[in-house]
Amino acid sequence: MSGSKSAEGQLGLTAVWAIAVGGMVGGGIFSTLGVVISSAGHWAALSFVLGGLVAYATGHSLAALTVEKDEAGGVYSFLRDLGFTGLARFSAWVLLAGYVLTCAVYAYTFGAYLGQAVGGPSWLPPAMAATAVLTMTGINLRGAGQAAGVEITIVVVKLTILAGLAAFGLSQFEAEKLSIAQQPGLIGIVIGAASVFMAYEGFELVAYDYDEMKDRKRIMRRIMPLAIGSAALIYVLVALAVPMLTGTQAVIEDGEVALSRAGQAALGTPGLIAVTIAAAFSTASAINATLFSSARLAREVAQDGGLPQGLGRKNSHGSPQWAVLTLAALALALAVMGGLDGLVSGASIVFLLVFGTLNALAVKENVGKRWITLPGAVLAFGALAVLVLHMLGVI
Repeated sequence: MSGSKSAEGQLGLTAVWAIAVGGMVGGGIFSTLGVVISSAGHWAALSFVLGGLVAYATGHSLAALTVEKDEAGGVYSFLRDLGFTGLARFSAWVLLAGYVLTCAVYAYTFGAYLGQAVGGPSWLPPAMAATAVLTMTGINLRGAGQAAGVEITIVVVKLTILAGLAAFGLSQFEAEKLSIAQQPGLIGIVIGAASVFMAYEGFELVAYDYDEMKDRKRIMRRIMPLAIGSAALIYVLVALAVPMLTGTQAVIEDGEVALSRAGQAALGTPGLIAVTIAAAFSTASAINATLFSSARLAREVAQDGGLPQGLGRKNSHGSPQWAVLTLAALALALAVMGGLDGLVSGASIVFLLVFGTLNALAVKENVGKRWITLPGAVLAFGALAVLVLHMLGVI
């Protein structure tokens, strides 16, 4: 049966869609809207479109490479199997760093939204962030994987809440509300897209589940436009709608809790609670999924000799315990230290680098449609250069 796990334990199209969308929307839009608006101003929605195009090209390349090799994996296994051992290990280290930064952003966002909802002392949000990481670490150490039915439910709930928030805001749409005091130039669109590219990270997780898919080649070919298109659509709608409820400047100032402020402006306390629930479920499930997949990547690299052998050791539940604990500890430290803009930009740099490499690999191997893979590589590396120059203060 498509859409859920079959009797053979295979993932149908809906379950794979939920894993991909859950990975992308698992914290991205909740934590990054203020970042992209501060960079792109009234062009923020266009920044999400541009980021979505790069993500789609990368998803196309990933799907083409996965179907061609007909095996689960990602950029690490592709490079390793082609004999680029050193580059493969480097890509894995960079990707693991990106996953750590992403988990830190999710945990930071989890703490910020719950702290905003309940109030309390300044130490409460970081304490909640730490609690989220520790809880998801415990779940992973128990060997719990991604439950398809639960993931589908979480994705439907959060998309419903976000869609409702977007509809309410768009019903009051006035173009002038999108303006900010100092409008950036057109380069701001690229800076905005590059700065929040981590909001599109997550679709690549389905490559790790390739062997679990029902009719895997067909699903892998279809899933990227469906999943990335869904994420891009909700991002654009929310980017246009939220400023209608609170004002654009307030979105920038509220930063990581901008959506909860918008929910409160729309429906009062019920709106605040609804958005907080969506944020909490989204970020918690994303931490779990990211730890699950990244720990198994670390185990694979360790088994190949690219990381300490201990990281590949499993506990009695079949979980790579030291990989889980190491990644979780790093994410927890970064989440508690805070600094959302730096975490988001750092993660975006990592994923632009890895995804640019993935597109370039698809071009080299002549898989997929070159009119998609080649522009994907150029756009990803171009956005990476713009973001690095922006962080260095050059532009």
